[in-house]
Amino acid sequence: MSKQPTIGWIGLGRMGEAMAIRLLKNGCDVSVWNRTAAKAEPLKPYGAKIVAGKPDLADRDIVFTMVSTTDDLKEVLFEAGGLLSRGAKPDMVVDCSSISQEGSAGVRAELERRGIAYICAPVSGNGKVAKAGKLSVVASGPKASYEAVRPYLAMLGRSEMWLGEGELARVWKIAHNTMFGVIIQTFCEVAVLAEKAGIPRHVFLQSINNSVLGSMYTAYKTPTLANLTFDKVTFTPKLLLKDLDLGMAAAKSHGVPMPAAAATRESIAALVGRGYDNVDFAVLLVELAKNAGLELTPANVEISDGLES
Repeated sequence: MSKQPTIGWIGLGRMGEAMAIRLLKNGCDVSVWNRTAAKAEPLKPYGAKIVAGKPDLADRDIVFTMVSTTDDLKEVLFEAGGLLSRGAKPDMVVDCSSISQEGSAGVRAELERRGIAYICAPVSGNGKVAKAGKLSVVASGPKASYEAVRPYLAMLGRSEMWLGEGELARVWKIAHNTMFGVIIQTFCEVAVLAEKAGIPRHVFLQSINNSVLGSMYTAYKTPTLANLTFDKVTFTPKLLLKDLDLGMAAAKSHGVPMPAAAATRESIAALVGRGYDNVDFAVLLVELAKNAGLELTPANVEISDGLES
């Protein structure tokens, strides 16, 4: 691989767009493809080259992928019209998606059969966190491949870490997003309790952020929970349910009881069943409040989300 590798990027959703822009802002030579071509246009001013098809990225040294499911990843890599459908191949594929350990292992086996290095590199954060340069990146796969791609992983956020060989980064991401769900469930529950008892919701939320229990996560969700701005989508209930299902499947596979995660999974499944679709998953607050006989109104206050660059 050259000292300054060329990079391809597949998948420009909320996360993928922000991450690809991080590479472009750091002077990388990046070509991009997205199923909806119009979503690639905003990257042109940053220097991105937009290609017509996934196979047009096969001559890149490293190809990053950021898609929704294992099936999506297999499609963009292996199926007709996929990255590898014309015989050319990159040196390495780096996948940042949230998929199962088993699905990732299958992708690894096929890529390695074709002589292509494979690194799993899921991230902690959402599109807004990515834009602020505050993602955390974890990776697994061959150590030499990780070291080769590490400078580019470092461009995506504030930290990067190698966990070991194989699919360990998938386990990390599954555990992370399971905790992600449990925290929002608890945060919303106690916010409803505090408000029904008479504490203004925005005051309570900010006080938690200032306590030992506060985190980057609780801080960046606070404006949404205070002002009920669920149309500003960072992550949908359906995607969170997918990740919780991955978490429960991993727990079963490894013989680990997770009662808090199981209860959260049912709560998020109820959101999906009630038709919450293209809204932020923090809309959970509204349903929990209804269960307590409480109708919420926006606080209409200006609150920092802690993500200013």
